[in-house]
Amino acid sequence: MTKPHLPTEIAFLILLALLWGSSYLFIKIAVAEIPPLTLIAIRVSVAAVFLLAVVYLRGHRLPTDLPTWKSLLILSFLNSTGAWVLLTWGQQYIDSGLASVLNSTSPIFVFFITLFITRHEKMSPLKLGGAMLGLFGVVLIVGVDALNGLGTQVLGQLAALTGAILYACAAIYGRRFAHLSPAVTAASTMLLAFVCLVPASLIVDQPWTLTPSIRAIAAALALSIFCTGIALLIYFRLLQTLGSLGVASQAYLRAGVGVGLGMVFLGEQITLVVGVGLLAAVLGVVAINFPARKE
Repeated sequence: MTKPHLPTEIAFLILLALLWGSSYLFIKIAVAEIPPLTLIAIRVSVAAVFLLAVVYLRGHRLPTDLPTWKSLLILSFLNSTGAWVLLTWGQQYIDSGLASVLNSTSPIFVFFITLFITRHEKMSPLKLGGAMLGLFGVVLIVGVDALNGLGTQVLGQLAALTGAILYACAAIYGRRFAHLSPAVTAASTMLLAFVCLVPASLIVDQPWTLTPSIRAIAAALALSIFCTGIALLIYFRLLQTLGSLGVASQAYLRAGVGVGLGMVFLGEQITLVVGVGLLAAVLGVVAINFPARKE
C-alpha cells in the first residue's frame, strides 16, 4: 500500500460518497421510465466507453493475458454485475430505508473477513469501533423505524445483505490489482460487465421498444459518467491508499449525502436524531481511517 496523504485521500473518500450517494437520486428518476436491467446495462456501457477513453488519453493499455482477465471478471461480478443485480432485485421487496441500512454493512464484513481470513491489513479495536459506530449512525440517519421490517420479506433482505457482502469482497479482492492503474482496472471491469449485462437486457427488456424522456436519459447518463465512471476511478485509487476497510467506510457517508440532497432539493430539515447520526457516521469513518500508531 502506498503511503497516503491522509487529508487528500479523505477528500477523495467524501467525493466518492457524494457520487455514489447521489446515484440513488438519478436511479429514482431514470428507473421510472427505464427497466432496472436496461438501466444497469446503460450504466455499465456508457461508463465503459468513458473509462476506455480515459485509458487511451493517459496512454495506458488494457491487460493482454488471460489470467488477469479471469481475475478481473471475478472483480467485475463482485463490485458491479452481481452486487447491482442483487440489490436491485432485493429493493423490489423491502423498504428503501432498510435496504440502505443493509447496504451499509459492508465495512463490518470487510473487518471480519480481513481479521479472520485474509489478514492483508492490520485490524484494531479502534477500527472495529469505527465500523460499529458508523453503522449506528446510518441507522439513526435513515431512521430506527427502518428496522421494523427486519425479519419479514427475508429473501429481499438476504439479497440486499448479500450485495453488501459482495461489495466487501470486492474491496478486499480488488487490492490485488495494484500493478494496474485505477483507470485500467475500472475500464476492464466495466467492459466485462457490459459483455454480461447488455445481452441480458436485449433479451429481457427489448430496450428498442422503450421511449424514455430526455429527463430519464439525462439521469441515466449522469449515473453512468459521474456515479460510475468517475466514481470507479476514485474507488480503485483509494483501494491502494486507504485500503479495503478505508474505502468501504464511504458506505457510512452515503447516508449523509442523501440527507444533504434532501435538504437542497426537497427542503427537508435535519432533526436532532439525524444530526447525531451524521456525527456518529463521520466519527466512525475517522476512526476507521485513523493512522495506525507506529510500533
